[in-house]
Amino acid sequence: NDWSARDIQAWEYQPLGPFLSKNFASTLSPWIVTMEALAPFRAAFERPAGDPQPLPYLDAPANRESGALDITLEVWLQTAKMREAGEGAVRLTHGNARDAAYWTAAQLVTHHTVNGCNLQPGDLLGSGTLSGPKPDEAGSLLELTLGGKQPILLPNGERRSFLEDGDTLSLRGFCEREGAVRIGLGEVSATVEAAGA
Repeated sequence: NDWSARDIQAWEYQPLGPFLSKNFASTLSPWIVTMEALAPFRAAFERPAGDPQPLPYLDAPANRESGALDITLEVWLQTAKMREAGEGAVRLTHGNARDAAYWTAAQLVTHHTVNGCNLQPGDLLGSGTLSGPKPDEAGSLLELTLGGKQPILLPNGERRSFLEDGDTLSLRGFCEREGAVRIGLGEVSATVEAAGA
């Protein structure tokens, strides 16, 4: 997960794209899942008909036939108040990378390296926010709350438009399909701490 500074991101993402709002923190799961392990969960990849189609160097029959990954994605939130009351986290979103990813992993690597840019084992590539087509499949609080205009009402009565000090956010990913062994991508969690803490 890459953490976004919403106040900066809203200012810089058009027309520049998020730069400073995205470069201050990343949280990684302790799991490494190989592409071989993901092979049973490959799926067809296609862009919506009205969208510009990929340039020829980013297109191939194999990519169209099985370039997408069928990965279930969930985002969970536990506030400090919930933790103090012994309440578990609440799920905010539930989506799938197959429906949300605008580029395949092969396209990301190809585009990153096409001009000779060096790429080493262990380097991180950002996929972009993985938001599905339905409102509850949003990949960020910025999208889920419509830019903070529609706060989320949590079961304990708290509201959230954006993360607050003490909030713990957890991301979970897993693959499951009939005839294949279910695999997890490992949970990644982080807690927002007060400035200067």
